[in-house]
Amino acid sequence: MVYILNIETATKNCSVSVSKDGKVIALHELNDGKYSHAEKLHEFIKTVIEESNIEFKDLNAVAVSKGPGSYTGLRIGVSAAKGICFSLDIPLIATNTLQTLAMSITNNDGIKIPLLDARRMEVYSAVFSNKNMEIREVEAEIIDKTSFNEYLIGGKVYFLGDGASKCKEIITHKNAIFLEDKFPSANEMAKLSIEKYKISDFENVAYFEPFYLKDFLITMPKNK
Repeated sequence: MVYILNIETATKNCSVSVSKDGKVIALHELNDGKYSHAEKLHEFIKTVIEESNIEFKDLNAVAVSKGPGSYTGLRIGVSAAKGICFSLDIPLIATNTLQTLAMSITNNDGIKIPLLDARRMEVYSAVFSNKNMEIREVEAEIIDKTSFNEYLIGGKVYFLGDGASKCKEIITHKNAIFLEDKFPSANEMAKLSIEKYKISDFENVAYFEPFYLKDFLITMPKNK
């Protein structure tokens, strides 16, 4: 039996699960429109461990969403994951946030484009088949009326995530389907983390850093 603690904090959805051999046996998450990860994450971790009827020492690995996403959210999730891995001497697994988001829907046709809201008219996006295979890797891009046309002309395109709303205002192609209420969840992470565990696709706990995609911008205060 392989028990993995899955941590997803890349967006406003603070989500934690415990999976057993790739199947979720406990899930706790909150998306209240705020970044409440600092207050809720450790509470949620404790809750899913208790609900799984296991102890921390029973964990075989910890999986964390590597990004892209919120700088602060990713830092909080990775710090928690590293701390548990260090204390228990177990492997750290990193999963692609946008792939996790893509897996939140099942579609028999078309492709999926998960979108995370960045700033202004920018989004983080990737393109996946209906079998969740990556067609185009993660990019940061500014949305305009021609965005993703090369995919839209070929059939249905499911845009999902909190970046879908800004795209909906601009992309009006008949093949575009917008699902704005989807967020990355530790529920879908379980399928990715068990596959990585099976092939020992682990991160260096000491040196692993989230995938921010763009440098975090720090505005220096003006001299008074």
